[in-house]
Amino acid sequence: MAATSTSLPARLGTTLQRAQRINPRLNAFTQLSSQSDLETQYARVDKGKGRLDGKSVGVKDMFATSGDGSRTTCSSRMLQDYKSPFEATVVRQLRQEGAIVMGKTNMDEFGMGSANFHSHFGPTLNPSGPQDIDGTLGMGESEQRVAGGSSGGSAAAVAADLCDFALATDTGGSTRLPASYCGVLGFKPSYGLLSRFGVVAYASSLDTVGLMSKDVTILRDIFDILDQHDPRDPTSIPTFARERASTVHSDLEKRIGEALNSSEKPLSGIRIGVPADLFPTSLLDPSLLPSIRSALSRLKDLGATLHSVRLKTAPLGLSAYYVLASAEASSNLARYDGTEYGFRAPEDSSEDVRTPLYAKTRTLGFGDEVKKRLLLGTFALSAEAFDNYYLQAQRVRKMIQNELDSLFTSSNPLRQSSSISKGAETVDFIVHPTTISPAPLLSSFTSPPSPRDSSPTSTSSSYVQDLLSLPASLAGLPAISIPVGRTQGGDAEGWPVGMTLMSQWGNDRNVLDVAKIVDHALRKC
Repeated sequence: MAATSTSLPARLGTTLQRAQRINPRLNAFTQLSSQSDLETQYARVDKGKGRLDGKSVGVKDMFATSGDGSRTTCSSRMLQDYKSPFEATVVRQLRQEGAIVMGKTNMDEFGMGSANFHSHFGPTLNPSGPQDIDGTLGMGESEQRVAGGSSGGSAAAVAADLCDFALATDTGGSTRLPASYCGVLGFKPSYGLLSRFGVVAYASSLDTVGLMSKDVTILRDIFDILDQHDPRDPTSIPTFARERASTVHSDLEKRIGEALNSSEKPLSGIRIGVPADLFPTSLLDPSLLPSIRSALSRLKDLGATLHSVRLKTAPLGLSAYYVLASAEASSNLARYDGTEYGFRAPEDSSEDVRTPLYAKTRTLGFGDEVKKRLLLGTFALSAEAFDNYYLQAQRVRKMIQNELDSLFTSSNPLRQSSSISKGAETVDFIVHPTTISPAPLLSSFTSPPSPRDSSPTSTSSSYVQDLLSLPASLAGLPAISIPVGRTQGGDAEGWPVGMTLMSQWGNDRNVLDVAKIVDHALRKC
């Protein structure tokens, strides 16, 4: 096949050829656009007028897309043939700015997982090891590592240069965790800023549209495009609240601008908190520490001051998150009953007629991980457990929100500032490792688990990987995972390490500006 056609830019044609060659092994895309698909899309672009003119995007298979036979499957048997009659708002906004959809990316089924292992289409492999991509993917199965989840396909596609950027979702770290594993930038905006219309719901009070790329400038451009109120999304923040956030954070924006224009230390005067509670020494893999320490030292070189802070509620976040997310999933996924849309279990006269169609459809249509979380969520919402589990988890969530609000210098634009007591010393940003370990081996998920590993708080459980990303999710705050180096020592030497930068709600642009400074400085090292 020729690399290009007369109507398709050479760069897009080359990227498509690379994806066609690599994806069968990488499994980053569940559906890959053909050359004719790309040509059709590019023909509709208003050339030279869009901010993303000709840039390629991978779209997580949780976003509704329409036309050209595109399916929206959530990597589940339940929706494996579903074709949406409409398109997600953010996908439409990107197309209007000239972006070209390279395909739908793989994910954990309905967003439930941290390894992109729980997919009806099989796991996504991590392309970011110490060897080149082709060498890495040629490793034996015992050496292959996961891309992370649930947005592992998006992270792997960006890392392998199969698209310029990717759409993801972030419920409890599903953008930041795979971004860290794959060595790319993963940004979770403030809850409610980017429209969720057309995004299949997992946990509605937590779900956030996530963005991935290797370039912070691209992330900033995409965020500026998508940061709009959408009346079709009931969780979309109204315009007046966005304007209030801009006013609240204007002082910090001014300080960053002045430091950039007048100093060789572009973070001069910026206060960054380092919470001991998000550096759990008993859980953190030692191979991550050299890169994290080097990044913290670089922050000081750039003029920032580091301050030890406490986030005592952070360890409670894991249990609270899994109760809340599973409870909301139980409600949201109740619609898949075999009667309206999605998979329907085949009728078999030889089976026990007492087995309801509803139960049979959900048993066959959902994977094991989804069924496990739905059972947990249904129990948490039951009359006998509601007070002791669901309401307690909501109280913990409020505690985490209050403690984070008390740490930041800027007040939360969505709340009355008088209701929160600030600490003696406040900070502008918080940093912490994105994950507790480098990307786990794929074989660790295929091996039968020990019974004692089944608890979400077990240190050997995959659930604990979400521990560090949960405070930002439960509080709805903006956070970005920045690649800061590679692991040193241990069995996983040479794999990516990520560090998260987090700030107050609505402070997204300042988060991206500081991330750009830090990312640029680390690349020069």
